[in-house]
Amino acid sequence: MTFRRYIFLFLLPVLSAASCKKLDLAPSDRYTELTFWQVDQNVNNALNNVYNGIYNSNRYFYNESLSDNAYTRLGISAGNVDAISSGSFTIDLDRFESDWSYYFAGIKSCNIFLENVDKNTTLSTAVKNRMKGEARFVRAWHHFNLAKWWGDAPLLKKDITADEAKTLTRASHADVIKFVTDELDAAAAALPTRDQYAAADNGRITRGAALALKARVLLYEGNRMADVVTLCEQLMNDQANNGSYALFNNYESLFKSWKYNSEIIFDLQYVLNTRMWGDYVDFAPISVNARGNNLAPTQELVNSYIMTNGKSITDAGSGYDENNPYTNRDPRLSATVVYNKFVWKNPNGSTQTIYIAPGSDPVQPGINEYKTSGQGTASGYYWRKYFDSLSVPTLQFGSNLILIRYADVLLMYAEAKNSLGQMTADVWDKTVGALRRRAGFTDPGALNFPGGSADLTSIIRNERRAEFAFEGGLRVDDIRRWKIAENVMNGWVHGARYGDPAIDGGYIPMQLRTFDKNKHYLWPVPSAELVKDAALGQNPNYQ
Repeated sequence: MTFRRYIFLFLLPVLSAASCKKLDLAPSDRYTELTFWQVDQNVNNALNNVYNGIYNSNRYFYNESLSDNAYTRLGISAGNVDAISSGSFTIDLDRFESDWSYYFAGIKSCNIFLENVDKNTTLSTAVKNRMKGEARFVRAWHHFNLAKWWGDAPLLKKDITADEAKTLTRASHADVIKFVTDELDAAAAALPTRDQYAAADNGRITRGAALALKARVLLYEGNRMADVVTLCEQLMNDQANNGSYALFNNYESLFKSWKYNSEIIFDLQYVLNTRMWGDYVDFAPISVNARGNNLAPTQELVNSYIMTNGKSITDAGSGYDENNPYTNRDPRLSATVVYNKFVWKNPNGSTQTIYIAPGSDPVQPGINEYKTSGQGTASGYYWRKYFDSLSVPTLQFGSNLILIRYADVLLMYAEAKNSLGQMTADVWDKTVGALRRRAGFTDPGALNFPGGSADLTSIIRNERRAEFAFEGGLRVDDIRRWKIAENVMNGWVHGARYGDPAIDGGYIPMQLRTFDKNKHYLWPVPSAELVKDAALGQNPNYQ
């Protein structure tokens, strides 16, 4: 059974701590702490449990509406992101407790594994060291997420008891990040490259994943850009030692069932008909067998896609026509967002036109059309990205969800080089230029290094938005680390121009967002955790 299949058989047998006078005599009818780790398959299952806790599809997609890219009208079933985006939350919000508990549960699984794996005497030392590298990577991943959302966070280097959990304090953000980067260094030293794994182990964490995650951690810190450059160059230029990566040849197909291709560095594992994710049933047009639309792209996202000549839609000479807004746009727009009269490719090779503008469908009532109420889109847009023709009829997919890909390495490199004043035509060509060529741009105005007085910071930031929209909440991470959430998350978020022409030019006002720069860059420590452990303290300006 290959790794990508047995990773889902993660239910860990309960460890019995039997009360015996002779503690060295283990019962023969069940596993105990003395015998459990001696069985190789149990060790594998325990590591699978670590993998299973990395992330889930609900967070992966719905975190997008914590940014200006998307809007959801769902509440708790979408993780309460609507309340967070609107600023109408208290410290009792379920999402804060849910995420806090989720990451610490993941850390606990890692610590249990790391403290017990060496009890096994039949697996080779090399295999156990590799496994420990995988677990240390995941432990770093969870601590990084805690630091992103809460700043200071408890630092758990070992498994703790329930009583110890009641007296935890939070380590400083800097100390948490130091622990994360040290863990990733240790993981990188212990892990094989993607090329050194056997095909049966596809999907395991690699040395390249450890280097790429460390680059992301330091990029988010913002003050170690030279180290980001070094890490990215290791992945770009020393592939013999760190793994061979390259851009996949087709942007749209990248998000389908082309698993373990050259661009993938770290992803969540799924298997068709074995373990699938089903969120897409609430993302697609209704006529594609969707149940409804509960996560809608925003007009602000659509507006961010440049023209094929490289100009923003607001630039002089861009050629943008508000009455024909989807023509001559960045090809990644049509690979990501479904707009009015989009030609949808069905799995059987046929096509259908998606009519979204009210009254535009020749067959009425138009099932996909925008309405002020109902199950259709709230914004006048649906999602195309991540649609996979290999699915069950209920739009459940077995395609993997990408957490880090080589395109991110290229754009981290571009951002870091630019911040150091080292952006050149050569760097541009290897990063932004390469991504635009892959996307399908051909106009020199989009491909050539702009140089001169061009605002390269804004260009690179917008490139990240176009490249990574609808991918794991990268946009919300970006607007928070750049400290622009206070600008883009205040005021109305909009949909297409199907609304009252007297209000916001006809662009549908969907939700009034509120972001307080004095507190919202950090989440509040959940009130339930403070009741159990007041020593955790609260983040600034929360009651």
